[in-house]
Amino acid sequence: MTPPLDDILDRVYVVALPMRVRFRGITVREVALIDGPEGWGEFGAFGEYEAPEAAHWLAAALESAYCEPPQPRRDRIPINATVPAVEAERVPEVLARFPGARTAKVKVAEPGQTLADDVARVEAVRALIPTVRVDANGGWTLDQAVEAAKALGALEYLEQPCATVAELAELRRRIDTPVAADESIRKAADPLAVTKAGAADIAVLKVAPLGGISSLVTIADQIGIPVVVSSAIDSAVGIATGLRAAAALPELQHACGLGTGSLFVDDIAETPAPEDGYLPVGPVAPDPARLHALAASPQRRNWWIDRVRTCHRLLADR
Repeated sequence: MTPPLDDILDRVYVVALPMRVRFRGITVREVALIDGPEGWGEFGAFGEYEAPEAAHWLAAALESAYCEPPQPRRDRIPINATVPAVEAERVPEVLARFPGARTAKVKVAEPGQTLADDVARVEAVRALIPTVRVDANGGWTLDQAVEAAKALGALEYLEQPCATVAELAELRRRIDTPVAADESIRKAADPLAVTKAGAADIAVLKVAPLGGISSLVTIADQIGIPVVVSSAIDSAVGIATGLRAAAALPELQHACGLGTGSLFVDDIAETPAPEDGYLPVGPVAPDPARLHALAASPQRRNWWIDRVRTCHRLLADR
């Protein structure tokens, strides 16, 4: 049952977190945090998402804030280093923020960059970390993805190399590198369609766009391929939720994309640094002083409050 809107709005804080580098086209990450009776929830649907899609993110935030979390099966989660689409020379600086990481995810197919840029970045990462995966966010055509798979060398997997399920399925037939699906799961009416079409070897699942931990765990149980739990450029609250989701899964074969907190100049809580490539599982409560210092402008707060109202209406109607 969806909690009453007035109660939710009484619990909302909106923050703007400055980022170290441009990531996914942004340099400031805004999220609405909800101080609920069972913990903190995070509503951070990206600004371009329309209300029907953003409502899933609010559902996830409300689940975290108002519902007891599942029992964990493990107390720490292996994480990958995350390397934005930076110049190859900056790779050591980025990787230094992920002590002990044995896997790195590298952003590729960035608008305005070339495959040569991607190759240079991946090679710089590979010189320091043994296992490399790349994420194209659907930015390649089928032929470009085939070319990139050859040029980039041995990879753990290509994440969302092409935009459509049909392209992913065809790509799997044309290359030996495993293919992971992200947007084709979290933006799909049927998140299981990728495996029905034989379009993915690995499923990248994110708590917020899937509607919460319970939904993610259900999809992981039904999808029939290994799962990687990842973040959506979450604050410390969202990362803690992702870690709880990963801890609840019966199996976890791959490092998870939950180390993105290092992308922020400042966050709403002081959190542990990765130790030997792992992050601990546990609740996170924002520091009141940081909530104040990182508060979004009144205009942006009002924008988010209006968005909560709209998405809440959709959830209540469902």
